[in-house]
Amino acid sequence: MTTTRSRAARAAGVLLCVFALAGCSTIKGWFDGKDKDKSAEPSELTEFAPTATVTELWSAKAGKGEGLLGVRQAPAIADGRVYAAAVEGGVQAFDLQTGATLWSFDSDLALSGGPGVGDGLVVVGSLEGDVIALDAATGAERWRAKVANEVIAAPAVGQGMAFVRSNDGRVTAFDAATGERRWFWAHDMPLLTVRGNDAPSLGPGYLFVGNDDGTVTALAVADGHEIWSQVIAQPDGRTELERMADVDGTPVLDGATLYATSFKRQTLAIEAPSGRPIWAHDSGGPGRVGIAPDRVVVTDPDGIVWALDKNSGSALWSQPAMARRSLTSPAVQGNYAVVGDYDGYLHWLSLDTGELAARTRASRDALRAPPVVVDGILVAEDTDGGLSAYRVE
Repeated sequence: MTTTRSRAARAAGVLLCVFALAGCSTIKGWFDGKDKDKSAEPSELTEFAPTATVTELWSAKAGKGEGLLGVRQAPAIADGRVYAAAVEGGVQAFDLQTGATLWSFDSDLALSGGPGVGDGLVVVGSLEGDVIALDAATGAERWRAKVANEVIAAPAVGQGMAFVRSNDGRVTAFDAATGERRWFWAHDMPLLTVRGNDAPSLGPGYLFVGNDDGTVTALAVADGHEIWSQVIAQPDGRTELERMADVDGTPVLDGATLYATSFKRQTLAIEAPSGRPIWAHDSGGPGRVGIAPDRVVVTDPDGIVWALDKNSGSALWSQPAMARRSLTSPAVQGNYAVVGDYDGYLHWLSLDTGELAARTRASRDALRAPPVVVDGILVAEDTDGGLSAYRVE
């Protein structure tokens, strides 16, 4: 296992570098001894007058986190519990309100994907392609299964099945009660992709999957047959680097509308049952979108946060203050959009104006995974497996 994890870490490091370079305007001076171009450096944080008050509720440790693996490991929240997996340390369940540990599941496996929660299960995947289902109430193991490639996305669990997206572009459906494989669906991978992917999204009878070639596909939950496929961004360009168009964030279903965004800076609103595009906007990024009542929020590869009108896709505001700080996908907490950055800071932006409203340093380690908000509480996980929870007023 050590050898495999070492290879994975080296590969992740290379692809994380590719990702970072794609968001920079220049690398002049890196190797020629000349002064670095300041325009390629992360924006310095500037002082501002806070208009919101952020209160830390608790902090906890899930285990040793992802480090440089680039898997964007995030917690899952359901039924008043926070479930978190660690590359070293297994799976932990915490009380959402207090952070008290409710149960722990120890594992020697490098748990890189998950957790996904639903149907009374917590499901995680490993760098070796293991899939483990635990009882959500007690942490007891219910079943194990195997897929052919590493799992770095959280499984989607519901409608009687657990859906596992492995890093070879394949989705495998397992029976939630027994772990028996029900079906699988495979999708061709481009030669070069952004490191990381996200969970599929469940709708009534549908499973929506973001793909590394810039498309989103709707599959039938019952048997995995393809219902429709829609291009979010065309993978065009002269080089493989220029053609990267990954949809690496979970497509987000809001009512009957599906929202997806691409590394190629395209965001699309889609009529979920038919796959028909409703609107498109040329701002977006590799992660998922944040959903507010009247707008969606996206982070682009340059670290600029955008708010787009839900009905038309027109830009309502953009905020470049955190440019080149390797921002997470945005979450929505009350009247604020929240993003994390490479230096462990969380930033709250007014949904109305995009102005900075609050900031706190959650960790000395990077925040790569999108924060998760349930019942007004935001939970963030850093790359060392640290968790912290916040309210905002």
